[in-house]
Amino acid sequence: MATIGIYGSPWTVDAARKRALADLAKLHAGLDPVAEKANSALTVGDLCDEYMKKHALVRKKASSAHQDAINIKNHVKPLLGMMVVVDVAAKDIEEFKLKVASGKTAPQNPKEVQKAQKGGSPVKGGPGVANRCIALLSKVFNLAERWSYRPQNSNPTAGISKFRENSKERYLSDDELKNLWGHLDAMEAEVDADVFIIAFFRLLILTGARSSEIRTLRWSSVHLDGMRLNLTDSKTGSKTIQLSDRAVGILRALPRMNDNDYVVVGAKAGRPYQNVRKPWKAITKAVGLSDVRIHDLRHSFASFAAAQGMPLATIGKLLGHKNVGTTARYAHLSDSYLQQANNALGEHMKGIVRQNNAVPQAQEDTDAKKPVVFDTLIEH
Repeated sequence: MATIGIYGSPWTVDAARKRALADLAKLHAGLDPVAEKANSALTVGDLCDEYMKKHALVRKKASSAHQDAINIKNHVKPLLGMMVVVDVAAKDIEEFKLKVASGKTAPQNPKEVQKAQKGGSPVKGGPGVANRCIALLSKVFNLAERWSYRPQNSNPTAGISKFRENSKERYLSDDELKNLWGHLDAMEAEVDADVFIIAFFRLLILTGARSSEIRTLRWSSVHLDGMRLNLTDSKTGSKTIQLSDRAVGILRALPRMNDNDYVVVGAKAGRPYQNVRKPWKAITKAVGLSDVRIHDLRHSFASFAAAQGMPLATIGKLLGHKNVGTTARYAHLSDSYLQQANNALGEHMKGIVRQNNAVPQAQEDTDAKKPVVFDTLIEH
């Protein structure tokens, strides 16, 4: 039973009858006047809270849900939070996108904010952040339709274009990798060497694993005899990471703590290493690789594999990609290698042709029957 209002101005008997007839017409049309009234007060901030409770914290990885919460707190609520959900239109989303991209949500005193939050990066905004927020809002408003907070097919993010982002992929060259590994050797030779953080970076280089996968790795997931890591939970779900002899040797050399099952032990009892960016910043500065991110070690693993002529499908399996399309970003690396191999093959064949011009016909026929060993070219 729905209440239209309290008798008296403006609700006369006649006005109430008219509203009742209007609500009755809505019911016949399949609309719920009570829900409509409730929805007229639902704000985007309320919707985001419901999204986190019903969807993000239940259906998404903890790290992904945490990132959604950050974007909601820093960008969505400050700019859209007080708007009524049913009133949000495409123009509002477009304005939101531009404001986030231009840094309107960045604090006026970023250093004070950084100090208050004890490190980390203060809110900056930018095109990339705006794109992530648009993707988040797209899901939020899709759920709003499913939960009957908005009419079907009314998502205001539909048709909103995203900013073009420059690729941030960076690959180490042979010399850069040699210098980086050599610096880790030098660190290990020091008296007070932190063997855990050194092993952390070496394992990233040798496995192509994600930073979080090695940082939160537990000894219970390490199988040295089987030369593999069995992860029960990663970004893409359960995953097996293959280990090379070198990687197994690094793990065998690491000390194990009785009160800590983590491989990369941190300063806090029973916890993994926390701030890996701080030592990484010092390392890259020392070897002149300040533009290299930790995640670029994963890209580099793939690039070295492609340079060896490894098929993209195999690289994808080593990286734990569920979708072959994800590995396709490395196609240009394998194409580059194949081009080099093809050029080498062409030079080899050119040499055969020149030799043939200087030998008798019988010898030419014999040489022509010799196979070109393409595998040998690829190996080198």
